[in-house]
Amino acid sequence: MTTALRLLAALAAGLTFGLGLSLSGMLDPARVQGFLDVTGAFDGRQAWDPTLAFVLGGAVSVAGLGYVLARRLPRPAFAPAFELPTNRRIDRPLIGGAALFGIGWGLSGLCPGPAVAALSTGALPVAVFVAAMLVGMMAHHRFAARA
Repeated sequence: MTTALRLLAALAAGLTFGLGLSLSGMLDPARVQGFLDVTGAFDGRQAWDPTLAFVLGGAVSVAGLGYVLARRLPRPAFAPAFELPTNRRIDRPLIGGAALFGIGWGLSGLCPGPAVAALSTGALPVAVFVAAMLVGMMAHHRFAARA
């Protein structure tokens, strides 16, 4: 498999992902917060918006289908082997990371994938979020290596 073909496949997958995020409303932090705030108490302006539950359902369905296919196929089309997670432990770092992710997502209305795609809007808060995310990733990489 040539490197150019693998890069083209990655570009196509990324564009498809970004288009899906855009069409679903996941690039709009206010809409995401409207979904996450089931009580309407966060800003008091809007009622709960359940429409992103369909996005979540679609994503879980596609991911589930992907895992089923990965178990049945001998190898992926553009790589020598599937890279599936092997760790099944639920430990403190997993719970802490999930909690931190959820808090950040709820407060900002952005998570990493949609934030990178939302950079295309040119919104300053999105750029600040992505910059802070990158700094956090670098800090984690640096400090996790010491542990």
